[in-house]
Amino acid sequence: MRSHQRTFAIETQCRVLGISVSGFYASRSRALSARARRDSELRQKVLTSHESSHGTYGAPRVHADLQAAGERVGRKRVARLMRQAGLCGVSPRSYISTTTRDRSEPLARDLVKRNFTADAPNKLWVSDITYVPTWEGFLYLAIVLDVFSRRIVG
Repeated sequence: MRSHQRTFAIETQCRVLGISVSGFYASRSRALSARARRDSELRQKVLTSHESSHGTYGAPRVHADLQAAGERVGRKRVARLMRQAGLCGVSPRSYISTTTRDRSEPLARDLVKRNFTADAPNKLWVSDITYVPTWEGFLYLAIVLDVFSRRIVG
């Protein structure tokens, strides 16, 4: 209510919310409740646990971490405190298959018979392709390698 005090009068806000004006002013000078004090303590421990995991732990792991440290706290309370603090865990990336083999086509022949050695440069080249995930999609990377010198030629 204090953040909206410049826009709306306290009396108007109290009337709309159904609370008394004297109750609002009394709550400003009242000490924090036991739950609010405990939440404040737990919030700091949740932040510490989340930071020690380099920001990867979500509520279940932070909860397990706190319980291992001897704290008696519920998982939903930890989730609420993390949500209020704007903390969230990191989900593992989902696997995306970028290529699928056509089973009706024959396999490519092994022209080098698994012999990846060469006695001179430019006698045997091998290649491979991979992909790099980016924010805008996948970038494909293909290389050609000279087996003798192990240098990338293309």
